[in-house]
Amino acid sequence: MTPPPALLLVGHGTRDEAGAEAFRSFVRELDERNPELPVGGGFIELSPPPLADAVAELIESRGVRQFAAVPLVLVSAGHAKGDIPAALAREEKRHPGTAYAYGRPLGPHPALLEVLERRLDEALGEDGHRSPSDRATTTVLLVGRGSTDPDANSEVFKVARLLWEGRGYAGVETAFVSLAAPDVPSGLDRCARLGARRIVVLPYFLFEGVLPERVRQQTEGWAAAHPEIDVRSADVIGPTQELADLVMERYRETLEGDLRMNCDSCVYRIALPGFEDRVGLPQQPHHHPEDPAHSHGHHHGGHAHTR
Repeated sequence: MTPPPALLLVGHGTRDEAGAEAFRSFVRELDERNPELPVGGGFIELSPPPLADAVAELIESRGVRQFAAVPLVLVSAGHAKGDIPAALAREEKRHPGTAYAYGRPLGPHPALLEVLERRLDEALGEDGHRSPSDRATTTVLLVGRGSTDPDANSEVFKVARLLWEGRGYAGVETAFVSLAAPDVPSGLDRCARLGARRIVVLPYFLFEGVLPERVRQQTEGWAAAHPEIDVRSADVIGPTQELADLVMERYRETLEGDLRMNCDSCVYRIALPGFEDRVGLPQQPHHHPEDPAHSHGHHHGGHAHTR
């Protein structure tokens, strides 16, 4: 019997072993929950297993020929727009007779907003006496990874706005831990200038890793210099049931839906101010050092997406 299209989870990778293991554990959990479905996952860089190994394993051990690849990332930055589609095209070339449909990043889905809200409640309840008025006197600083892609950075601001709507927080501000402004200390400075007396720093990351730990350290450093303000750190999203359900939703729509990447404000298609030189720029996959075909780049001009 021909197996159904495999769910192939694609992660960016991290130098933090705990973060990489959280991804691998999440893949194993999805595989166990869906015994009728081949499930695998790999990284495009930094962590084992590389995507090439994950694909080969599904082909060799499960007889998979069709793949539905879901990028386990929150925003559509360069990895989702260029690196992952190019890497999938490379695997299709490496394994003749296989085909790959490419799904959407997770994005500001309502289910993930609920998890973020829960993480904030957990941070507010650490002292054991959270009251309904706590939200009204709490400013949230949502901290994203940060990107050189303005479209990706704008998605984090969208999440902040959606998180603020109807939830009763004094405000939700935005910062980034790398590659984009404002950085974490600047974001905290802004919260203070706006009159915040309690700030919860909320990392917009799926799993723990180097960057969430950097967010935590920068938050602690700023808090030590501003003892008059109650500053707390919330946890990352983590391998929740909501995340598992959303991944399966992305898998189903990848097979059944009419998918479109967010191209309306993509720097590879639209000449945005300061990024005009990126229009039509060819995309290349990231190369994992353990990938034996790492020298074989795939031209991916204008990020036409693998289907």
